[in-house]
Amino acid sequence: MKALFTSAILIAVALGNGHAAFAQSTKYGPEQVLLQAANRERTSRGLPPLQWSAALAEAAQRHALRMAQENAISHQFPGEPPVQERAAMAGARFTTIAENVAEGPNAATIHKEWMNSLPHRANLLDPQLDSIGIAVATSNGAMFAAEDFSVAVEGLDIGDQEKIVSDLLKAHGLQLLDYTGDARRSCVLDTGYAGSHTPSFVIHYATPDLHTLPDMLEKRIQTGRYHSAVVGACPADAKYGFSSYRVAVLLYE
Repeated sequence: MKALFTSAILIAVALGNGHAAFAQSTKYGPEQVLLQAANRERTSRGLPPLQWSAALAEAAQRHALRMAQENAISHQFPGEPPVQERAAMAGARFTTIAENVAEGPNAATIHKEWMNSLPHRANLLDPQLDSIGIAVATSNGAMFAAEDFSVAVEGLDIGDQEKIVSDLLKAHGLQLLDYTGDARRSCVLDTGYAGSHTPSFVIHYATPDLHTLPDMLEKRIQTGRYHSAVVGACPADAKYGFSSYRVAVLLYE
């Protein structure tokens, strides 16, 4: 039997040889075999099943094809972004990401070997992880599998993000101003503000939970100096978007 090689990580974040191919994702395809096997292991132990993530599957597909092209397993090849950036670029939002990779003769064997390996088993049975995307590519008879897991962050568009934070500020008695364009331009800056309406105070912050204001902002509001505000959210990107939402709040006296 062909030797099987596996590797696993957990982060709190055109084919060269013409022989590699992405396996068909059918009801009985290898991705489904691995998904069903993972969730059988979890539910048999009283753990919630993992939810399928198309974004994670897209990231896994790109990496599985790269492994097949290189004819090797790795979590990152030269010139390739790390797994957290691959997932972010595919559209995933998360606070934690993990990955299992392997080469083996078939999906059932790969899953069995993952379960017999402590780090891979830990990913598969981690009660905090809630999402999964899987991809398999083949090359010269070898199967290369990538299994990406995450703790997902709710996907919200920019307007929804701003409304959640704005409602919190309203609850503190602040009037919301119609300077959203300024706030959005400010958000993409590392510090400071952009626009023609000069604020008295600016805070930039990142958070996986928009329903809570940062302590520094709470303390500023509690001084009673500020009477109005505006909120701007940033679009997700590979540098910041994978771990949290990014927000700028501009306060005015």
